[in-house]
Amino acid sequence: MAISLQKGQRIDLTKSNPGLSKIIVGLGWDPVQSGGKGGLLGSLFGGGAAANIDCDASVIMLGGNDKLQNNKDVVYFGNLKSKEGSVQHSGDNLTGDGDGDDEQIVVDLSRVPSTIEKLVFIVNIYDCVKRKQHFGMLQNAFIRVVNPSNNSELIRYNLSDNYSGLTCLVAGEIYRHGTEWKFAAVGTGTTAGTLSEVVRSYS
Repeated sequence: MAISLQKGQRIDLTKSNPGLSKIIVGLGWDPVQSGGKGGLLGSLFGGGAAANIDCDASVIMLGGNDKLQNNKDVVYFGNLKSKEGSVQHSGDNLTGDGDGDDEQIVVDLSRVPSTIEKLVFIVNIYDCVKRKQHFGMLQNAFIRVVNPSNNSELIRYNLSDNYSGLTCLVAGEIYRHGTEWKFAAVGTGTTAGTLSEVVRSYS
C-alpha cells in the first residue's frame, strides 16, 4: 500500500524498503475539461474541449550545496539518460491524455555517482509563453515512486495546490541521508518559462 504524502512531508525510501535500489518515478497530469460551461477554458478551446498542453518531466541531478555540476546532469526529453546511466527517461508524452503515468523516469540508486546528493523532479510546460498556457489548465497532477520488481507503489504525492498562472512545478526530490535515500514532497510552482531557466537557477 502506497504512502500518501502531503506537501512538505519527507519519508525514508530505502530504509523502510531494504534492498531497494531500482525505482520508477512516475509523473502524471490531465488537461482540465471545461465541460462546455464557458469560462476562460471554454472560450479558449470550445465547449468540452481540453487544452493540448505538452508537459515535460525532467530530473536535475545536484551535487553539494544543491548546485548543478554539469549540464549533462539534466535528464529530459532531449537527453534521455544520465552519463553513467543511473537515471533514464521514458521519453516525451505530448498530450497528457490517458490514465496512469504520463512520463516515467527509472532511477538506479546504487549507480548514482557519489558526487550527486539530490535528484530534483521537475514538470514544465513546453512553449508555455507562446501558447499562453499554465498549470491552472491541468488537473490531477501527481508524482509517485514504484518498486519495479513487484510493481508496487511505494509513495504517492498528489499536487493539489492551485498552480494557476505558474508554468513550472518542482514535484518532488530524492536525496541522500547518510547511506540511505529519502523522498520529499515539494510541490512548489514557479513562473520559469523554459527548462533552461529552471536549470540556471541551480547553477
